[in-house]
Amino acid sequence: MSKTEEQIAGTADREEMAVPEEERADRLDLYMIGVGGQGINMLSEAMVRACDYAGYHVRGVDTHGLAQRGGMVVSNLRLGEGVHSPLVQKGQADLVIALERNEALRGMSTHLKPGGELIYYDVSWQTLSTRLDKEEDTDSEKLEEHGEKYDAEITRVYKDDLEDSRMQNVVLMGHLAREEKIPGLRPEHYRQALRDLMRGSMLEANLELFDSLL
Repeated sequence: MSKTEEQIAGTADREEMAVPEEERADRLDLYMIGVGGQGINMLSEAMVRACDYAGYHVRGVDTHGLAQRGGMVVSNLRLGEGVHSPLVQKGQADLVIALERNEALRGMSTHLKPGGELIYYDVSWQTLSTRLDKEEDTDSEKLEEHGEKYDAEITRVYKDDLEDSRMQNVVLMGHLAREEKIPGLRPEHYRQALRDLMRGSMLEANLELFDSLL
């Protein structure tokens, strides 16, 4: 399902939170990939909302494989004026964000543009194709070697003492915010996106984790 600004309007005042146009990227294509059950949908929705709050024109769409069986889950997110199609074309992603190593390799191979960046959470969830012995399990060294072919910047993200694996997506968001990987996105944009999507103790725990990573 495609997402537009009207569909993703949250609870905060978007005009007040928007950053000046000159602080935003003219165009940016993000390709997010993970395994069913990892929380890729929450990451996708939070990123859509955060970018919208920052003032970006947002187009996005999610695609699902055999998610409940450990299959691939993908989210396309396109930012900037004049973007009509929500799909990131193969070989055109400025940034690939992956929630585990095997899908990181897949996303880099199919969608990352030369000179782009891969940011991945360093864990293996043993995807369906890996468990069926159709593909070998990928390690960080293999990702680095593969990245050289694309002149890609490879960024490994990991938190040793993370108690709940479902919060790996927030660890990635913390990295994106701290390094300002998306021009103009401030920590408060991510926080407000989390406030839109969560309540109670879940929200408190995720905000505490997010803030600890800045």
